[in-house]
Amino acid sequence: MAGNLEYYKVFYYVAKYGSLTAAAEYLSISQPAVSQSVKMLENTVGAKLFVRTAKGVRLTGEGELLFGYVSKGYEQIQLGEKKLAQMLDLDLGELRIGASDMTLRFYLLPFLEQFHERYPGIKVVVSNAPTPETLQYLQEGKIDFGVVSTPFDKVLGIEAVKVKEIEDIFIGGLKFIPYKNRTLDFQELEKLPIISLEKKTSTRSYMDSFLEKNGVVMNPEFELATSDMIVQFALRNMGIGCIMKEFAVEYLESGRLFALRFNKMIPKRHFCIITDAKNPLSAAGRKMLDLIYAGSGKTEEIADDKNGYF
Repeated sequence: MAGNLEYYKVFYYVAKYGSLTAAAEYLSISQPAVSQSVKMLENTVGAKLFVRTAKGVRLTGEGELLFGYVSKGYEQIQLGEKKLAQMLDLDLGELRIGASDMTLRFYLLPFLEQFHERYPGIKVVVSNAPTPETLQYLQEGKIDFGVVSTPFDKVLGIEAVKVKEIEDIFIGGLKFIPYKNRTLDFQELEKLPIISLEKKTSTRSYMDSFLEKNGVVMNPEFELATSDMIVQFALRNMGIGCIMKEFAVEYLESGRLFALRFNKMIPKRHFCIITDAKNPLSAAGRKMLDLIYAGSGKTEEIADDKNGYF
Protein backbone atom coordinates (compact mmCIF):
# COMPACT_ATOMS: atom_id res chain seq x y z
CA MET A 1 0.00 0.00 0.00
CA ALA A 2 1.27 3.45 -0.83
CA GLY A 3 2.56 5.41 2.12
CA ASN A 4 0.61 8.48 1.05
CA LEU A 5 -3.15 7.98 0.66
CA GLU A 6 -3.26 11.23 -1.26
CA TYR A 7 -1.89 9.35 -4.27
CA TYR A 8 -4.98 7.15 -4.27
CA LYS A 9 -7.23 10.19 -4.07
CA VAL A 10 -5.57 11.69 -7.15
CA PHE A 11 -5.70 8.31 -8.91
CA TYR A 12 -9.43 8.03 -8.17
CA TYR A 13 -10.28 11.41 -9.71
CA VAL A 14 -8.04 10.98 -12.75
CA ALA A 15 -9.74 7.65 -13.44
CA LYS A 16 -13.19 9.08 -12.73
CA TYR A 17 -12.80 12.05 -15.11
CA GLY A 18 -10.44 10.38 -17.59
CA SER A 19 -8.35 13.54 -17.59
CA LEU A 20 -5.36 14.88 -15.69
CA THR A 21 -6.59 18.43 -16.28
CA ALA A 22 -10.12 17.78 -15.02
CA ALA A 23 -8.77 16.02 -11.93
CA ALA A 24 -6.42 18.94 -11.25
CA GLU A 25 -9.30 21.43 -11.53
CA TYR A 26 -11.52 19.42 -9.19
CA LEU A 27 -8.75 18.97 -6.60
CA SER A 28 -7.57 22.59 -6.96
CA ILE A 29 -3.95 21.55 -7.60
CA SER A 30 -1.67 21.90 -10.62
CA GLN A 31 -1.62 19.40 -13.45
CA PRO A 32 2.09 18.65 -12.88
CA ALA A 33 1.20 17.79 -9.26
CA VAL A 34 -1.45 15.36 -10.52
CA SER A 35 1.02 13.77 -12.97
CA GLN A 36 3.62 13.44 -10.22
CA SER A 37 1.14 11.75 -7.85
CA VAL A 38 0.15 9.25 -10.54
CA LYS A 39 3.82 8.44 -11.25
CA MET A 40 4.54 7.99 -7.54
CA LEU A 41 1.62 5.58 -7.21
CA GLU A 42 2.70 3.64 -10.31
CA ASN A 43 6.22 3.33 -8.91
CA THR A 44 4.85 2.13 -5.60
CA VAL A 45 2.53 -0.55 -7.00
CA GLY A 46 4.94 -1.48 -9.82
CA ALA A 47 2.46 -1.17 -12.68
CA LYS A 48 1.39 1.28 -15.37
CA LEU A 49 -2.08 2.56 -14.47
CA PHE A 50 -2.97 4.93 -17.34
CA VAL A 51 -2.28 5.35 -21.03
CA ARG A 52 -2.69 8.64 -22.84
CA THR A 53 -5.44 9.09 -25.43
CA ALA A 54 -6.45 11.93 -27.73
CA LYS A 55 -9.08 13.03 -25.21
CA GLY A 56 -7.09 12.46 -22.03
CA VAL A 57 -6.18 9.19 -20.33
CA ARG A 58 -7.72 5.75 -19.83
CA LEU A 59 -7.04 3.00 -17.37
CA THR A 60 -4.82 0.04 -18.25
CA GLY A 61 -5.91 -3.46 -17.28
CA GLU A 62 -3.94 -3.14 -14.06
CA GLY A 63 -5.45 0.29 -13.50
CA GLU A 64 -8.98 -1.06 -14.00
CA LEU A 65 -8.34 -3.74 -11.39
CA LEU A 66 -6.98 -1.27 -8.84
CA PHE A 67 -9.72 1.30 -9.52
CA GLY A 68 -12.41 -1.30 -8.81
CA TYR A 69 -11.18 -1.54 -5.25
CA VAL A 70 -10.09 2.06 -4.73
CA SER A 71 -13.42 3.46 -5.92
CA LYS A 72 -15.35 1.35 -3.40
CA GLY A 73 -13.13 2.45 -0.55
CA TYR A 74 -13.04 6.10 -1.52
CA GLU A 75 -16.79 6.29 -2.08
CA GLN A 76 -17.36 4.71 1.32
CA ILE A 77 -15.15 7.41 2.84
CA GLN A 78 -17.21 10.07 1.07
CA LEU A 79 -20.42 8.45 2.28
CA GLY A 80 -19.04 8.34 5.80
CA GLU A 81 -18.16 12.04 5.66
CA LYS A 82 -21.65 12.83 4.36
CA LYS A 83 -23.34 10.81 7.12
CA LEU A 84 -21.10 12.41 9.74
CA ALA A 85 -22.05 15.88 8.47
CA GLN A 86 -25.72 14.90 8.65
CA MET A 87 -25.21 13.65 12.19
CA LEU A 88 -23.54 16.90 13.24
CA ASP A 89 -26.36 18.84 11.56
CA LEU A 90 -28.84 16.59 13.45
CA ASP A 91 -30.37 15.26 10.24
CA LEU A 92 -29.71 11.73 11.47
CA GLY A 93 -28.26 9.95 14.48
CA GLU A 94 -29.35 8.30 17.70
CA LEU A 95 -30.07 9.66 21.15
CA ARG A 96 -30.00 7.20 24.07
CA ILE A 97 -31.56 8.24 27.38
CA GLY A 98 -32.10 6.41 30.65
CA ALA A 99 -35.20 7.33 32.67
CA SER A 100 -37.70 5.82 35.08
CA ASP A 101 -41.46 5.87 34.49
CA MET A 102 -41.71 8.75 36.92
CA THR A 103 -39.00 10.96 35.38
CA LEU A 104 -40.17 10.17 31.86
CA ARG A 105 -43.81 10.98 32.49
CA PHE A 106 -43.50 14.01 34.74
CA TYR A 107 -40.40 15.66 33.37
CA LEU A 108 -38.77 14.32 30.22
CA LEU A 109 -41.75 13.70 27.92
CA PRO A 110 -42.44 17.35 26.91
CA PHE A 111 -38.76 17.84 26.02
CA LEU A 112 -38.76 14.65 23.94
CA GLU A 113 -41.79 15.97 22.07
CA GLN A 114 -40.04 19.27 21.31
CA PHE A 115 -36.84 17.51 20.28
CA HIS A 116 -38.66 15.15 17.92
CA GLU A 117 -40.51 18.03 16.28
CA ARG A 118 -37.24 19.87 15.63
CA TYR A 119 -35.07 16.88 14.71
CA PRO A 120 -37.31 14.13 13.29
CA GLY A 121 -34.31 12.35 11.74
CA ILE A 122 -32.85 11.49 15.14
CA LYS A 123 -33.77 8.08 16.52
CA VAL A 124 -34.55 8.30 20.24
CA VAL A 125 -34.08 5.23 22.46
CA VAL A 126 -35.29 5.47 26.07
CA SER A 127 -34.09 2.76 28.45
CA ASN A 128 -36.80 2.59 31.08
CA ALA A 129 -35.27 1.71 34.44
CA PRO A 130 -35.08 2.91 38.06
CA THR A 131 -32.27 5.18 39.19
CA PRO A 132 -29.69 2.51 40.19
CA GLU A 133 -29.94 0.78 36.81
CA THR A 134 -29.84 4.10 34.95
CA LEU A 135 -26.58 4.94 36.74
CA GLN A 136 -25.19 1.57 35.71
CA TYR A 137 -26.24 2.07 32.08
CA LEU A 138 -24.49 5.45 32.08
CA GLN A 139 -21.25 4.01 33.45
CA GLU A 140 -21.35 1.22 30.86
CA GLY A 141 -21.83 3.74 28.04
CA LYS A 142 -25.23 2.33 27.08
CA ILE A 143 -26.94 5.73 27.34
CA ASP A 144 -25.86 9.31 26.58
CA PHE A 145 -27.36 10.69 29.78
CA GLY A 146 -29.95 9.82 32.39
CA VAL A 147 -32.81 11.52 34.19
CA VAL A 148 -33.04 10.26 37.76
CA SER A 149 -34.53 11.22 41.10
CA THR A 150 -32.54 11.86 44.24
CA PRO A 151 -31.20 10.42 46.42
CA PHE A 152 -28.61 8.21 44.78
CA ASP A 153 -25.10 7.19 45.72
CA LYS A 154 -22.31 9.42 44.47
CA VAL A 155 -20.28 7.78 41.71
CA LEU A 156 -16.83 8.99 40.62
CA GLY A 157 -17.03 10.80 37.29
CA ILE A 158 -20.82 11.15 37.28
CA GLU A 159 -22.02 14.75 37.16
CA ALA A 160 -25.54 15.70 38.26
CA VAL A 161 -27.62 18.81 37.60
CA LYS A 162 -30.83 19.44 39.53
CA VAL A 163 -33.63 20.33 37.12
CA LYS A 164 -36.94 19.96 38.99
CA GLU A 165 -38.13 19.85 42.59
CA ILE A 166 -40.44 16.96 43.51
CA GLU A 167 -42.63 16.25 46.53
CA ASP A 168 -43.44 12.92 48.19
CA ILE A 169 -46.78 12.40 49.92
CA PHE A 170 -48.89 9.69 51.56
CA ILE A 171 -52.36 9.26 50.06
CA GLY A 172 -55.53 7.58 51.25
CA GLY A 173 -58.97 6.73 49.89
CA LEU A 174 -62.46 7.06 51.36
CA LYS A 175 -61.95 4.18 53.82
CA PHE A 176 -59.28 6.24 55.58
CA ILE A 177 -61.24 9.52 55.57
CA PRO A 178 -61.02 9.84 59.42
CA TYR A 179 -57.34 10.68 58.91
CA LYS A 180 -58.08 13.49 56.46
CA ASN A 181 -58.39 16.40 58.87
CA ARG A 182 -55.86 15.19 61.41
CA THR A 183 -52.24 16.22 61.82
CA LEU A 184 -50.39 12.97 62.25
CA ASP A 185 -47.12 11.89 63.77
CA PHE A 186 -45.01 9.73 61.47
CA GLN A 187 -45.13 6.91 64.04
CA GLU A 188 -48.80 6.41 63.15
CA LEU A 189 -47.72 5.05 59.77
CA GLU A 190 -46.57 1.89 61.52
CA LYS A 191 -50.22 1.15 62.38
CA LEU A 192 -51.47 1.63 58.82
CA PRO A 193 -51.33 -0.68 55.79
CA ILE A 194 -48.70 0.92 53.56
CA ILE A 195 -48.42 0.64 49.77
CA SER A 196 -45.01 1.58 48.38
CA LEU A 197 -42.58 1.07 45.54
CA GLU A 198 -40.03 -1.74 45.56
CA LYS A 199 -36.84 -1.27 47.55
CA LYS A 200 -34.61 -0.94 44.47
CA THR A 201 -36.08 2.49 43.65
CA SER A 202 -34.63 5.82 44.81
CA THR A 203 -38.10 6.91 45.98
CA ARG A 204 -38.40 3.96 48.36
CA SER A 205 -34.82 4.38 49.58
CA TYR A 206 -35.45 8.04 50.30
CA MET A 207 -38.62 7.46 52.27
CA ASP A 208 -37.14 4.54 54.23
CA SER A 209 -34.16 6.70 55.18
CA PHE A 210 -36.29 9.70 56.13
CA LEU A 211 -38.69 7.70 58.29
CA GLU A 212 -35.86 5.82 59.96
CA LYS A 213 -34.38 9.17 61.05
CA ASN A 214 -37.75 9.89 62.63
CA GLY A 215 -37.86 6.57 64.48
CA VAL A 216 -40.22 4.86 62.07
CA VAL A 217 -39.71 1.56 60.25
CA MET A 218 -41.94 1.21 57.21
CA ASN A 219 -43.08 -2.36 56.52
CA PRO A 220 -45.37 -2.12 53.48
CA GLU A 221 -48.15 -4.63 52.98
CA PHE A 222 -47.82 -4.07 49.23
CA GLU A 223 -44.62 -3.38 47.29
CA LEU A 224 -45.35 -2.47 43.68
CA ALA A 225 -43.30 -1.81 40.56
CA THR A 226 -44.97 1.46 39.51
CA SER A 227 -46.50 4.50 41.18
CA ASP A 228 -49.54 4.24 38.90
CA MET A 229 -50.36 0.92 40.55
CA ILE A 230 -49.95 2.47 44.01
CA VAL A 231 -52.63 5.01 43.06
CA GLN A 232 -54.95 2.24 41.85
CA PHE A 233 -54.48 0.26 45.07
CA ALA A 234 -55.17 3.40 47.13
CA LEU A 235 -58.34 4.11 45.13
CA ARG A 236 -59.53 0.65 46.09
CA ASN A 237 -58.83 1.41 49.79
CA MET A 238 -56.18 -1.28 50.07
CA GLY A 239 -53.89 0.95 52.11
CA ILE A 240 -52.05 4.26 52.37
CA GLY A 241 -49.91 4.91 49.32
CA CYS A 242 -46.48 6.56 49.31
CA ILE A 243 -45.90 8.33 45.99
CA MET A 244 -44.68 11.45 44.26
CA LYS A 245 -47.50 14.01 44.40
CA GLU A 246 -47.85 14.43 40.61
CA PHE A 247 -49.12 10.87 40.23
CA ALA A 248 -52.20 11.60 42.36
CA VAL A 249 -53.04 15.21 41.39
CA GLU A 250 -56.13 14.26 39.36
CA TYR A 251 -57.60 12.21 42.21
CA LEU A 252 -56.64 14.70 44.90
CA GLU A 253 -58.46 17.47 43.01
CA SER A 254 -61.55 15.29 42.47
CA GLY A 255 -61.64 14.27 46.15
CA ARG A 256 -61.33 10.53 45.48
CA LEU A 257 -58.00 10.58 47.33
CA PHE A 258 -56.53 12.87 49.97
CA ALA A 259 -53.02 13.60 51.20
CA LEU A 260 -52.22 12.83 54.81
CA ARG A 261 -50.85 15.71 56.89
CA PHE A 262 -47.98 15.32 59.34
CA ASN A 263 -46.49 17.44 62.10
CA LYS A 264 -43.20 17.53 60.17
CA MET A 265 -42.50 18.35 56.54
CA ILE A 266 -41.15 15.65 54.27
CA PRO A 267 -38.11 17.30 52.61
CA LYS A 268 -38.49 17.71 48.86
CA ARG A 269 -36.25 15.91 46.39
CA HIS A 270 -35.14 16.61 42.83
CA PHE A 271 -35.01 15.21 39.36
CA CYS A 272 -31.44 15.38 38.07
CA ILE A 273 -29.72 15.08 34.72
CA ILE A 274 -26.70 12.79 35.05
CA THR A 275 -23.79 12.58 32.63
CA ASP A 276 -20.50 10.70 32.67
CA ALA A 277 -17.34 12.77 32.15
CA LYS A 278 -15.58 9.90 30.39
CA ASN A 279 -18.32 9.49 27.76
CA PRO A 280 -18.46 12.50 25.37
CA LEU A 281 -21.98 13.48 24.38
CA SER A 282 -23.08 13.11 20.78
CA ALA A 283 -24.30 16.17 18.86
CA ALA A 284 -27.87 14.96 19.48
CA GLY A 285 -27.16 14.50 23.18
CA ARG A 286 -25.70 18.01 23.51
CA LYS A 287 -28.66 19.53 21.68
CA MET A 288 -31.16 17.65 23.85
CA LEU A 289 -29.45 18.83 27.04
CA ASP A 290 -29.39 22.41 25.73
CA LEU A 291 -33.14 22.12 25.22
CA ILE A 292 -33.70 20.65 28.68
CA TYR A 293 -31.52 23.15 30.53
CA ALA A 294 -33.06 26.10 28.70
CA GLY A 295 -36.54 24.83 29.53
CA SER A 296 -35.57 24.28 33.16
CA GLY A 297 -34.02 27.72 33.56
CA LYS A 298 -30.59 26.17 34.03
CA THR A 299 -28.66 28.11 31.39
CA GLU A 300 -26.72 30.15 33.92
CA GLU A 301 -26.67 27.61 36.74
CA ILE A 302 -25.20 24.52 35.13
CA ALA A 303 -21.62 25.17 36.23
CA ASP A 304 -22.69 25.61 39.87
CA ASP A 305 -24.91 22.53 39.94
CA LYS A 306 -22.48 20.13 38.28
CA ASN A 307 -20.80 19.34 41.57
CA GLY A 308 -23.72 17.00 41.99
CA TYR A 309 -26.67 16.38 44.26
CA PHE A 310 -26.89 12.91 45.65
